[in-house]
Amino acid sequence: MSLAALLGVIFGVGLFLTSIFLSTDNMMIFFSLSSLLMVLGGTIATAFMSFQARYVTIAFRAIGWMFKKPKSTREGLNEEIGRLIKWSYLVQQKGLPALENEIKSVKPNDPILRYCLELVATAHKPAELRIMMETAVESEFERRTVPVDVLKNMASASPAFGMIGTLVGLVAVLQGMGVGSENMMEVVGKGMALALITTLYGVVFARMMFLPAATQLNQKEEIERFRNLMVIEGLILLSEKKGPRFMQDHLNSFLDPSIMFNIDKQLR
Repeated sequence: MSLAALLGVIFGVGLFLTSIFLSTDNMMIFFSLSSLLMVLGGTIATAFMSFQARYVTIAFRAIGWMFKKPKSTREGLNEEIGRLIKWSYLVQQKGLPALENEIKSVKPNDPILRYCLELVATAHKPAELRIMMETAVESEFERRTVPVDVLKNMASASPAFGMIGTLVGLVAVLQGMGVGSENMMEVVGKGMALALITTLYGVVFARMMFLPAATQLNQKEEIERFRNLMVIEGLILLSEKKGPRFMQDHLNSFLDPSIMFNIDKQLR
């Protein structure tokens, strides 16, 4: 679990609820089922109208993914270079066909690496390998960032439906004023409060749920894309049968100097 994301949610929601508690003695006035249904219902309906259902479903799951650790980390990049260098020693000893046995060690949730490793084992030319592997990485990135667009669309729609709810509430207030109630100020006050709560819900859902989830998912996919590009660069070097030292120096150019791989310290 991502502790930073969890603490961020707790801190943000805590401050929001605390400010409400300090502003009023009756916190229940900030709860309106009709406003909630209007904002969420309209936002969800717009998402399904705009995107394929599969990607909308993934987008909803991505809200929960905010609390998951990313697949690729800074330390993980160092480990990836170490694995590639071990494969380099293996290729030097037994040739490219030896990589076929290494395919089994790739985790099922890493299909891009598995695919690219299979390409290298088939001994295609390095230039052809680069085109195929980069296409695979970019295509995977495009597919996995579609839910980001869904969440951003929902973040845009949520405040809009909040405003629609406010307009609906104002119409109801004006209609009540037309009836000629004896306690007109009470009618107007309650009606305006309920009308504005819908706008509040729209903004809160957009800024504290949909946009953070979109940003978090996009960042994780950008990191994964960077990792994949680094890995395919290493696989290209394998196909060219470059030595481990050369591979180390070349792949370290992708990393922060503080986490660069060192063969002498980490493999010996």
